[in-house]
Amino acid sequence: MLQGPGGDCSASPAPMEYISTRGGAGTVDFEGALFSGYAPDGGLFMPRCIPSLDRDTLRRWSRLSYRELVKELCSLFITADLIPRSTLNDLIDRAFSRFRHKDVVHLSRLKDGLNVLELWHGVTYAFKDLSLSCTGQFLQYFLEKKQKHVSILVGTSGDTGSSAIESVRGQRNTDIFVLLPKGFCTQIQELQMTTVIEDNVHVFAAHGNSDEIDEPIKDLFADVGFARKYNLMSLNSINWSRIMVQIAHHFYAYFQCAPSLDTNPLPVVEIVVPTGGGGNITAGCIAQKMGLPIRLVAVVNSNDIIHRTVQRGDFSLSEGTKATLASAMDIQEPYNMERILWLLSGSDSRLMKMLMERFSISKSLQLPKDLHMKLSQTLRSCSASDVDITRAMQRCWEENHYLLCPHSAVAAHYHYSQPGSMPRCCLAPASAAKFQDALVQAGLVPQLPPEITALTAMETRSTLLERGQDWAQALREQIKATAQQRGIITQT
Repeated sequence: MLQGPGGDCSASPAPMEYISTRGGAGTVDFEGALFSGYAPDGGLFMPRCIPSLDRDTLRRWSRLSYRELVKELCSLFITADLIPRSTLNDLIDRAFSRFRHKDVVHLSRLKDGLNVLELWHGVTYAFKDLSLSCTGQFLQYFLEKKQKHVSILVGTSGDTGSSAIESVRGQRNTDIFVLLPKGFCTQIQELQMTTVIEDNVHVFAAHGNSDEIDEPIKDLFADVGFARKYNLMSLNSINWSRIMVQIAHHFYAYFQCAPSLDTNPLPVVEIVVPTGGGGNITAGCIAQKMGLPIRLVAVVNSNDIIHRTVQRGDFSLSEGTKATLASAMDIQEPYNMERILWLLSGSDSRLMKMLMERFSISKSLQLPKDLHMKLSQTLRSCSASDVDITRAMQRCWEENHYLLCPHSAVAAHYHYSQPGSMPRCCLAPASAAKFQDALVQAGLVPQLPPEITALTAMETRSTLLERGQDWAQALREQIKATAQQRGIITQT
């Protein structure tokens, strides 16, 4: 049975359709959602109906590997007429073929009940490799089928850019344009992008923070004529495909940490999610909607808009983005909150349009009381300072000889400061090897794999964007020039 956020919506079987959170874009299929950035009305695409899983399905899925879970979940959201199931399975196997761990992800069971789900065994040592490797395969499938070319536009706070680049590097039917915030990424994160010397990879280093580099991207997508002419799309977590794959993290974490699925009701597992743009926590909310008995905790650094929203309904910007040790979470505008609020409002697109347009103008929003109540019932939250982060990293090393990245340490801080009897799993989004400065600040010794050490000796290539420069125009010109070079668009 398919169930919508507001209740039953259709009988099974039913085509999986996607609609905008703001209600003004009609319906699209998975291919339409995949090749979009923001919906034409400024909203984000979500499934019109959320599949609901019964107890028997959950028990059957509990015996599956992570790889098989991804296949099962994706088959619920991608209809077989778009990608036949056998082809879907092959694409996902191909996506995970470059992962270093045989199980793709790995659970480390540490002292004091600290369970760390390592989501960083992909090429760039970050969790985004999981969703982007699959999304890259889905893209190639449709592009080759239709002999189509796309221009991919990505803003990154650190890890998204390199994962997105790896998912499409060298592909003749894609060009990828990545904006990174110069000085706000670690050296390793930046090198993982600037050392990829491929004809279809275009990296821009902008003198601004993560929120500032999102603005020119929004401008280009808002120019509907330009976006359509150059087949513009995004691989940021505004892209539904990334959220879809990340749902598997929560199912796998639950099955690994639940004591037994033979009890009635099923046991609840607490999933602690380091949160920046909100894609992973959105995936957790969808997993909950599907019937997975989890309690979600959104943990943030000093850029605490999600924490304030959960605690007080205060969805408002602070005076400025704070630079923290957990740099990939230095985000003030977590765009995926729109998806969470839409889910909790019962898919009230009219309300979402009003709230998000108000926020867009004032950058300050107080949630309606009933919506805030639903949010606080769905999510717990916690904020960690840099001191909290380093203490968690130090304690984990002292007790386990296990290095946490600063983002994973935000989750560990919650675990250490909020003891409880419920089974708990902390999601670890990146390898500690990518954050040498944070390790040194915590008095720890980095352990660098050879692939990362080699980056410092490699050739680099990027285009610098200065403050005061029109970043959107610089992007426009590069996208136009690249398309003309490819012979895709003739100059008019």
